[in-house]
Amino acid sequence: MIVQSDMSVLLEVGHPLYEDARDALNRFAELVKSPEHIHTYRITMLSLWNAAASGMNAEDVISSLEAFSRYEIPQNVIANIRDWMSRYGRLKLLRYEEDARFLLLRSDDELLLREIMRSEKVRPFLEDILDRRTALVKASARGLLKKALTELGFPAEDLVGYAEGERFRLRLLKKTRSGEHFELRKYQREAVEAFYAGGSPRGGSGVIVLPCGAGKTIVGIAIMEKLQTNTLIITTSTVASRQWKAELLDKTDVSEEDIGEYSGEKKEIKPITIATYQILTHRHPKSDEFPHFSIFNERNWGLIIYDEVHLLPAPVFRITAELQAKRRLGLTATLVREDGRETDVFSLIGPKKYDAPWKELERQGWIAKAICHEIRAEMSDEMRMKYALAPEKQKFRIASAENERKYEILRGIVRLHHARGDKILVIGTYLEQLKRAAEILAAEFKVEMLTGKTPTKKRMRAYSAFKRGDLDVIVVSKVANFAIDLPNANVAIQISGTFGSRQEEAQRLGRILRPKKDGSPAFFYSIVSKDTKEQDLAAKRQLFLTEQGYKYIISDFPSSTEA
Repeated sequence: MIVQSDMSVLLEVGHPLYEDARDALNRFAELVKSPEHIHTYRITMLSLWNAAASGMNAEDVISSLEAFSRYEIPQNVIANIRDWMSRYGRLKLLRYEEDARFLLLRSDDELLLREIMRSEKVRPFLEDILDRRTALVKASARGLLKKALTELGFPAEDLVGYAEGERFRLRLLKKTRSGEHFELRKYQREAVEAFYAGGSPRGGSGVIVLPCGAGKTIVGIAIMEKLQTNTLIITTSTVASRQWKAELLDKTDVSEEDIGEYSGEKKEIKPITIATYQILTHRHPKSDEFPHFSIFNERNWGLIIYDEVHLLPAPVFRITAELQAKRRLGLTATLVREDGRETDVFSLIGPKKYDAPWKELERQGWIAKAICHEIRAEMSDEMRMKYALAPEKQKFRIASAENERKYEILRGIVRLHHARGDKILVIGTYLEQLKRAAEILAAEFKVEMLTGKTPTKKRMRAYSAFKRGDLDVIVVSKVANFAIDLPNANVAIQISGTFGSRQEEAQRLGRILRPKKDGSPAFFYSIVSKDTKEQDLAAKRQLFLTEQGYKYIISDFPSSTEA
C-alpha cells in the first residue's frame, strides 16, 4: 500500500500480499476505483465508524496500515483515524428512569456536549440540561436525534435498550421438514452473536452483510429464535416474502397459521408478518399519507427485519426514525446505496455488525466460485453514427439497448453453456431488448420471459420449471436483482444494466452464487458496447465486486460475425 495524506490508499494489485492487504482494507476503507494495476481506497468517517461498531479500534486500523504500507504513514492520517474513531460513542444515549418520555444524552466531554447543544440540528430535541455532562432529550426524537448527531460528526452510541415486544416462541429444527440435516454455519453463528451482543443494549440494532447465497435469511431466522418475539419482516417483493415464509416453515417449528402476508394480494397480521416495501410506500391517492404504515402499530413487534436494506425506500426511513425502541435488523449483500444514504442506514437501522468477505466464503465452499467476463461488442458503422450524433442523455440507452451485436454474443454464450447442461439466466434493464432476446433464443431453446408485470403465480411456476429442468433459459428484467431463489442457476448473462449501479452488479452476480453439488463454478457475463458510455459505467458497476476480490476477464467481440 501507499497511504496518502488525503486519506486515500493506493494498493498494488500484482503484489504477493495483495489479497491479505485487500481484506484488511475492506474492514475500514471504501474502494473508489480499480483499474488494472493500482486500486484506490478512501478512509472515511463512516467507514471508520462502522469499523468501530464492529469491534475495531484506532490502533487496529493503524496496525493494519503499518503492516502493509510501503512507506511511513503520514501523521495526519494517523491523527484523523484516532480522532474520527474516537468520535463514535463519545456521546451516549441512555434510559431516563424517572420519566419514559425522555432520554439522557451524556458525554464525559462537557465542552463537546455544550457545543452539540448549541447546534440548530439538535436544539429542537433538547428538553433540559441536567448537569455539565448530561442533557435531557425527547424519547420520541430518538432516531432523528441520532441522525442529527451523525451529521454533526459525533454519532451517539445508543444504550437505551429496546422494548421486548409480545412473546412468540420459535425454535430452529435440527432436521428440516424437507428431511435434511440443518445447523447454522460458523459465520452465521458469528453474525447472530454480533447482532445479539448477549442481549445487552449494545446489540439489537444494526446491519449484517453477507453475500447472496450465503444464507442471510437463515441468519434472520436464527436471530428471531434468539429473541422469541413477534417479528415484522419487510422484503422487496411478494416472491421474496413467500421465500421467507417457505424457509420459516421448512426450518422452524412455526405453523403456517402464525405467518401473515401483508402485500398487494393479502393483508394478514400474525405473530410473524411479512410485508413488502411496495405496499408500505403506497400513498393514498388523495393525500400524501402512507396508509399502510399503520402495520407498525398493529402488533407489539419486538423485532423488525429489513431485507435487502440497501434498497430501503426513503419513506421507510421516516417511519424507522420513530421505531428506535424496536430491535432493528438490516440484511444485505452490500451497504452501497446509489442515493448516498449510507449514513441514514447507519443512524436509523444501526451500524454494520458483521461483514463476511465474499472470497473467504468462496474459499470455504459456502458460495460458488465465480468466473466473471466483460465482453465488449463493437457497434456497426450505422449504429456508431447514431450514437455519435445523439444527445448526451440518450447515449447510454443507445449503447445499452440498441447494439444488435449483443444478440450474436448472447446466442453464442447460451449455446456454449446449454451444451454443457448449465442453467442460464439472461438479465437486462430494457423490456424491448429483453423481449427481442427471448424471441431470438426461443428459436433454439425453451425460454420464459419474466418482468415486473408478470403475475406472481406465473413467476413461481417458471421458477419451479427451471428447477425441474423443464426450462433452459429465463430472460428476466430488474426483478432478478433480488429475491430469486434458483439454486441450480450457474450462468448469468447481463445484456444491460442501470448506469453505474454497483449494488445491482453485486445482486445480479449473487443470483448464481449458491454452491453447486458438483463444486462447479458459476459464470457471469456482462455484454457492453465498446468505446461508449456503457463501457465507462461498466467499470463503476464492477467496483464493489472488485473490492471483494473478483476479477473480470475482458474480451472484445469484433465487428466480423465470423469471429
